[in-house]
Amino acid sequence: MSLQIGIVGLPNVGKSTLFNALTKKGVPASNYPFCTIDPSVGIVAVPDDRLWKLSTFSKSQKTIPAAMEFVDIAGLVAGASKGEGLGNKFLTNIRETDAIFEMVRIFPINSLKANNGGTNSSVAGASGDDIMHVYGDIDPLRDIKVINMELILADMETVSKRLSNLAKDARRGDKDALAEEGALKKVLPALESEHMANTVTLDEKEIPIVKQLGLLTFKPILYGLNKRAGVQNLDVTDAKKFKDLTDYILSTGARFVVLDAKVEDELKDFEGEEKEMFRKEMAGADTNSNEAIPEDGIDHLIKEAYALLGLETYFTTGEDETRAWTIKKGSTAPVAGMAIHTDFKDKFIRAEVVFWKDLLEAGSYADARAKGKVKTEGKEYIVKDGDVIEFKI
Repeated sequence: MSLQIGIVGLPNVGKSTLFNALTKKGVPASNYPFCTIDPSVGIVAVPDDRLWKLSTFSKSQKTIPAAMEFVDIAGLVAGASKGEGLGNKFLTNIRETDAIFEMVRIFPINSLKANNGGTNSSVAGASGDDIMHVYGDIDPLRDIKVINMELILADMETVSKRLSNLAKDARRGDKDALAEEGALKKVLPALESEHMANTVTLDEKEIPIVKQLGLLTFKPILYGLNKRAGVQNLDVTDAKKFKDLTDYILSTGARFVVLDAKVEDELKDFEGEEKEMFRKEMAGADTNSNEAIPEDGIDHLIKEAYALLGLETYFTTGEDETRAWTIKKGSTAPVAGMAIHTDFKDKFIRAEVVFWKDLLEAGSYADARAKGKVKTEGKEYIVKDGDVIEFKI
């Protein structure tokens, strides 16, 4: 399945720096607002050690990981829904994505500079970062509310226009129009009360109706709290403010990750032990000690995105190819097969299923089968994360 996540946030919070790290693709990340004037798109491999172990097991000629598509969208500011900054053109780009990754800055500024050339002043604990902030100070909860309000205002306009277009058909009793009108009349008051569309309680029939409209605030949101190694970030300088921030995020049903976009970008060209050594060094840890290596921020981000979207992975493996396939949790075998080809759902007969670890431990398919680890499953089987499947059609 194709997955696309839009990276949004205020200017100069680290969006393009993170995008560089994600994709190893150079896009402008200069220190001024609206540097990114067109959305950049990059395909990112989903990290999964199981895939490579299965590939080695099968002596596969090709190994194909699951992938996510990230879209780097220019910085938004207050008034974007009315055309401020680079305007609502970029809100349109977000509509095409499956989820939103909202970048939020929690690292300090050495010299506070608003985008209007405001007065400089120092921040306690800051050390050398001179990246300007459009509002002149660091207040991530405010920044989130600014961005989310622009998304809400854009959705209000979309819903209002759609309701206006539906009115004639609804008055003459068209069932589809009445159903859509009923669902949208639940959403509009929430938006007018400055609440996201995803906070509205909808029934099973109303959810797809609202989803097809592409509302920005109906999409799942993952927040990235961008820190900076070696400085006093918000979580250190003001624990209460940081807790208020994360409590707010969790109260909306969203998820968050804490990462250092600059470190991830600097490490993007390194691999293996060398990358782990530099990561440890940048985190201020003793590279010669047994101290745990800080978690890879990109891997963490992708894992959280998977969890946010309710996704999991199954595998196919053989001498020609080992491949990871992304599906929605709870998918039956025929539906999961559609990730390979849409015909698999209708032509499905059965599936031979073995858990990836059981297959590796057995040493071969024949031994796994002899030990009863390979199961023949029918149309009602719910695919599990880590299943290795051979479809029979």
